[in-house]
Amino acid sequence: MYYRDHLPPHFHAKYGEYEIIVDINTGVVEGKFPKRALRLVLEWYELNKEALLKNWEKIQKGEVPEPIPPLE
Repeated sequence: MYYRDHLPPHFHAKYGEYEIIVDINTGVVEGKFPKRALRLVLEWYELNKEALLKNWEKIQKGEVPEPIPPLE
């Protein structure tokens, strides 16, 4: 996530030369990613949707987001 980024709430994911943007409210993905990496990002997203929304709100206020653990 980037501070004071545009709506809708979203996060960016990068993998090598690939980059996607994931809408936090809907899970809609823009961009291209290898299938396996995309599955992992979307699994992480599903597990952390609430925390992602809370961090989006914090970032929009210029506050420091809370760490979100990676998949294990």
